[in-house]
Amino acid sequence: MGKMTIDLDADVIEVTPEEVKMLENLRKMKDEDIVYDEDSPRLTSEQLSQFKRVNEGNQEKRRKQTVAIRLSPSTLKTYKALGKGYTTIIGRVLEYAANNAEFLKKFL
Repeated sequence: MGKMTIDLDADVIEVTPEEVKMLENLRKMKDEDIVYDEDSPRLTSEQLSQFKRVNEGNQEKRRKQTVAIRLSPSTLKTYKALGKGYTTIIGRVLEYAANNAEFLKKFL
């Protein structure tokens, strides 16, 4: 039986410090330390193959689209100075503006 790993997206799910600690302990757990019983039996390969992602339907809604925008050199320089992930920051700023009508009105 192989290990399953997941990445938690902080923008999608909130995790308490206690839950983070619990997940870290689970990550360190060895397969032989897992206790199987009638309430949590070992799953067969066939049963595991029937699993599907919980967020599978939402994945399309969250998938980002690639677009081209024209920015002034100074604006681009400012964002690039933020380092790796600057395009994500640009996206977050645009999303904030799109979701805040009063803020957006200032630029129309």
